[in-house]
Amino acid sequence: MARSNYDMLVIGSGPAGHHAAIQSAKLGKKVAIVERRAVVGGTVIRAGTLPSKTLREAIIYLSGFRQRGLYGVSYRVKDNITLDDLRFRVNHVVSHEVDVYRSHFQRNDVKLIAGTASFIDPHVLRVVSDDDTEEISADNIIIATGTHPAHAPDVPFDGKTIVDTDQLWELQWEKLPKTLTVVGGGVIGMEYACAMATLGIKVTLIECRTQVLDFADEEVIDALCYHMRSMGTTFRLGEEVTTISLTDDGRASARLKSNKTVVSDGLIYAVGRQGNTDRLSLDAAGLSADKRGRISVDERYQTCVPHIFAVGDVIGFPSLASTSMEQGRLAACCAFGVDAVSLPELFPYGIYTIPEISYVGKTEKQLTDAGVPYEVGMARYNEIARGLIIGDDTGFLKLLFHQETRQLLGVHILGEGASELVHIGQMVMANGGKIDSFINNVFNFPTLAECYKVAALAGVNKLSGH
Repeated sequence: MARSNYDMLVIGSGPAGHHAAIQSAKLGKKVAIVERRAVVGGTVIRAGTLPSKTLREAIIYLSGFRQRGLYGVSYRVKDNITLDDLRFRVNHVVSHEVDVYRSHFQRNDVKLIAGTASFIDPHVLRVVSDDDTEEISADNIIIATGTHPAHAPDVPFDGKTIVDTDQLWELQWEKLPKTLTVVGGGVIGMEYACAMATLGIKVTLIECRTQVLDFADEEVIDALCYHMRSMGTTFRLGEEVTTISLTDDGRASARLKSNKTVVSDGLIYAVGRQGNTDRLSLDAAGLSADKRGRISVDERYQTCVPHIFAVGDVIGFPSLASTSMEQGRLAACCAFGVDAVSLPELFPYGIYTIPEISYVGKTEKQLTDAGVPYEVGMARYNEIARGLIIGDDTGFLKLLFHQETRQLLGVHILGEGASELVHIGQMVMANGGKIDSFINNVFNFPTLAECYKVAALAGVNKLSGH
């Protein structure tokens, strides 16, 4: 069997694999990318980031959420919203993004190979497709296979009433459920709980921990949960689900360790994800994965086999599309000895709840635990002209800075445009900037960016006792 040889072979065409392949090609290398699904882009395009965030945008628009602060809580753009209404926007965006990915591969001479890859030895992989089997060798290999929803063996997933987060896109609901249970209070569970609650569905969120999203700023999360409760969400925190079943009338039933039973029209199971490594025959390459299918790497995303790298969700936290893209780029540069600078401690986090959350840098808890003397500056959207114009009266921007040096230490935002606004603070922090950077510059009026100046002034005034 004739073998094709490449300078770089990437397994998986999601954000991490896409950027790894393109970066390798830009360095003048011969590159191939293997994708086992018919659609390029991985989970991020098929069932993850892109469709879920587009779904969120469709829900916000059709439900009239952004205008409720102006026209009242009963305001809606469309009554009787259906799943097809939501899918229309999703299908349009996904189709376009698939074309963009394919165009990038073509323009950069990246060979796209359809099939399922598995290692024969550390340099050779077998790729099996419906029509053919071939062997491919490569000097360097990047594993970017992503993840899939973790399934508990005793949960009766039926793809209709009890579903995982990937199955949402295959649902054939004739009408939206009136009640819904979400099991899991991580990022994905919280995002879907918010989206469904915004549609007017009564959501019950069950989480075994006593706090959701405990890695984020506590004040931000408290405000988010307050807002979710105001939309009818019920939180069952510190509760463990013992059994999930279908009732005789076809509804979903979740039995809790505390002997409570939560019955709803549907249930979304969002308890973690599993790395897509089971088909790779990692042992043939001298590699292994943990029980969650994750591969260990060093700070350069290099595995224990020097020419094999792993990036993206398959290596675990933070499992964000944005960080995965950067990891792919950095791994490719490392593979070919090209210097590349990155600041992982300043990676921004975007959580697309409703309202959305974004932050960069340290939280108050982290600074307190480290004994860092800090001060807080706050700006609330309802005190900013732009916030009133767009009808967001719940959002706020919070700056954390050193009391003595005035260096900016963290930016935490809840509200409209949070994931866009955070980059202003990120750039200041990346350059070692101080809180004065916002005070000494002029921001367009009326904009949400003005929050930075208002928050900075509020924080500095605290230092002088005003």
